[in-house]
Amino acid sequence: MVGVGGGIAAYKACHLVRNFTEHGDNVRVVPTESALRFVGAATFEALSGNPVSTTVFDAVDEVRHVQVGQQADAVVIAPATADLIARLAAGRADDLLTATVLVATCPVIVAPAMHTEMWLNPATQANVATLRSRGIVVLEPAHGRLTGKDTGPGRLLEPEQIAQFARAAMAGANFTHDWQGRKVVVSAGGTQEAIDPVRFIGNRSSGRQGFALAEMAAQRGAQVTVVAGAVDALPTPAGAQIVRVSSTRELQEAMEAEAGDADVIIMAAAVADYRPANVAQSKLKKGAADTDLSVLHLVENPDILRGLTQRRAEGALAAATVIVGFAAETGDESHSALAHAQVKFARKGVDLLMANDVSGGQVFGKEDNAGWILSAHGTPQEVPSGSKLLVAAHILSAIDREIAQRRADKTD
Repeated sequence: MVGVGGGIAAYKACHLVRNFTEHGDNVRVVPTESALRFVGAATFEALSGNPVSTTVFDAVDEVRHVQVGQQADAVVIAPATADLIARLAAGRADDLLTATVLVATCPVIVAPAMHTEMWLNPATQANVATLRSRGIVVLEPAHGRLTGKDTGPGRLLEPEQIAQFARAAMAGANFTHDWQGRKVVVSAGGTQEAIDPVRFIGNRSSGRQGFALAEMAAQRGAQVTVVAGAVDALPTPAGAQIVRVSSTRELQEAMEAEAGDADVIIMAAAVADYRPANVAQSKLKKGAADTDLSVLHLVENPDILRGLTQRRAEGALAAATVIVGFAAETGDESHSALAHAQVKFARKGVDLLMANDVSGGQVFGKEDNAGWILSAHGTPQEVPSGSKLLVAAHILSAIDREIAQRRADKTD
């Protein structure tokens, strides 16, 4: 079920409904009366293929608010205005949407949209905390352009982001807002090593997994910084700060600058192992007498992940800092992708390693991911194929277990 509150962002609910229906979901739209002043019932009916109502007095014989609430696999409310959030927190049931939420036993996902001052108002924050304490997922809004010239936190997340969060919640992802006070630094995307002003050495990384990790950490309340290399045109993770880099050495510098006070470091970026020994200041011309483009002299790039674990061992980073690495591997005649990842895990000195089998064009640029999470505690944990947001939730849960294990070891 998609609930729609009465805000200007109600038009985005149309795209959200389309996203669900295109994935084969049966969608029932339940708007508020105010929402229908922005988008008409006919639009929602056409997109969903189901009738639209705002009141419990329609189809009384069906007891519609009970029926919809009991049958729904998820209730997704977007946009949720400050007024709607207040009514949900108070347990009101004065229209079909609020009454349905009281009946629902499925995951309820609330995507707020309002002006920054309203979002930050203590009353709204108290209402959000109340809903979260009841197990309702209240997503952090995006930071961006609002109605008029205003800019700040309170913008509705993009429909694709909301749909992905909803699917992750239905799959059991943890959205508990328990990472408040933690600083998380995530690297994402591929690095590019310049050959000349036009050409570069790069890789196929899209940055989607790194951004998904940043999104999940921010939704759990963390202060998140993303050090982003070359990424696709991805929406900025809500609640995260972005540091843009290009080359491996720029990534190294940014990661070292951000890592000093980090509680969790996740190196999800695909780092180029080598770079050209010399970078031409002007475009190299094919066929020029002094240019041979068939030969490229390379030098090895720094191992950023190993450098971070060494800095922790030397005391430059807090001993409690959790460091997570990634390994994009392929199998060969002698070893499987997992076996190669286990060797890398031992060499890098990380606490956790997310290993992917990227053979056959898997993972890079794709919507889904799969693999194994390696740790010093027990056997590799298989991560089943799922959205990169859901895989991110698995990785954050593994970090939770690592922190819990450390606490247990201290008490022994």
